Amino acid sequence: MPAAKAVKAAKPARVPASPAAAESWPDAAGRFGRYGGRYVPETLVPALDQLLEAYLKLRTDKAFQKELGDLLRDYVGRPTPLTKAVTLSSRFQRRIWLKREDLCHTGAHKINNALGQALLAKRLGKKRIIAETGAGQHGVATATACALLGLKCRVYMGTEDMRRQLPNVFRMKLLGTEVVGVQSGTKTLKDAVNEALRDWVSNVEDTHYIIGSALGPHPYPMMVRDFQRVIGEEAKAQVLKNEGHLPHAIVACVGGGSNAIGIFHPFLDDKEVKLIGVEAGGRGERLGEHAARFAGGTPGVFQGMYTWVLQNDDGQVTGTHSVSAGLDYAGIGPEHCLLRDSKRVEYLRCSDQHALRGVRMLAETEGIIPALESAHAIGVLHEVVKRTPKDGIIIINVSGRGDKDVAEIARIEGFAL
Repeated sequence: MPAAKAVKAAKPARVPASPAAAESWPDAAGRFGRYGGRYVPETLVPALDQLLEAYLKLRTDKAFQKELGDLLRDYVGRPTPLTKAVTLSSRFQRRIWLKREDLCHTGAHKINNALGQALLAKRLGKKRIIAETGAGQHGVATATACALLGLKCRVYMGTEDMRRQLPNVFRMKLLGTEVVGVQSGTKTLKDAVNEALRDWVSNVEDTHYIIGSALGPHPYPMMVRDFQRVIGEEAKAQVLKNEGHLPHAIVACVGGGSNAIGIFHPFLDDKEVKLIGVEAGGRGERLGEHAARFAGGTPGVFQGMYTWVLQNDDGQVTGTHSVSAGLDYAGIGPEHCLLRDSKRVEYLRCSDQHALRGVRMLAETEGIIPALESAHAIGVLHEVVKRTPKDGIIIINVSGRGDKDVAEIARIEGFAL
């Protein structure tokens, strides 16, 4: 859909007057202000209606919440620690804490949502699961949940991402999942999502699509956000216990936006807490050289939602680039668009170069190798400290561990493994 037509067709913007008002979003139509909604083939409407009805019941169902909570505690390893970054704190003269989602089972925050949706699928009687993945962490998490719960699983992954994330491809196969390489387009996450949607249209009766981020058609942005809120809920309790004070800033990388919305959401009413999302600045300013939707995109319809998209003047989605496969995506979750419009969240961009520096900085100072995605949040730390008082409290969401990226970083830096 051309960009101009998409903008014209959208509902008028309705930005909440305060962060508190944002807590009630999305509205009944699945919109966050003018963003979100449901742009799908008619074939999928009944499945989305069924999913919404089931989720609205299960989000307050004590038995479902207990089953999920028990798994998050005993299988995933929650709560994840809030770790003081002692050396970084000294270097930047701020009290820097790391929310350790890298210590979740499977190595990232993705398992929180994958388990929640897999349990939901079982309640719906769906025995086949499909998913998409970029960096591979959502694919591994979905494969893990399906192995645990006895569900058949197929994951779509762009062949360029498969090259960059080969260890995760093998992990998925070890878990009994079929991994389907996608050769079309840029051979990355956008194209994997397209193939997953085609599969779902053809097999909607027995198949549930576990979307890995807070995007897509309603109710996915709301549902994924709710499954990931556990990150922020834990972080708030932990920082109050450790510091006796709310943080001055929270920083998280933003691809589709699930780890960021998960840690941000419980703090939306706390106006004194700066919320900072970090997009992939890539290697340049031109379209195709980055994945910073707010810096270089325009509003339009993309993969089931109305959101900010990297597209040309004719409304054609352009290629993207990021050193991180998990941030290499042309759209962004609709709630992030609303939070940007309301100025509740500030969105920065981090270049490939600064992200790679972020990996080394955290590894060399704290003995923690972050995922390339998470490294974008670390790579803008020099900018974040300017927005906080001396000795202020900063929480960085370390959304995943860097094992999956070591070979790609070595290749980029010319180191032969």
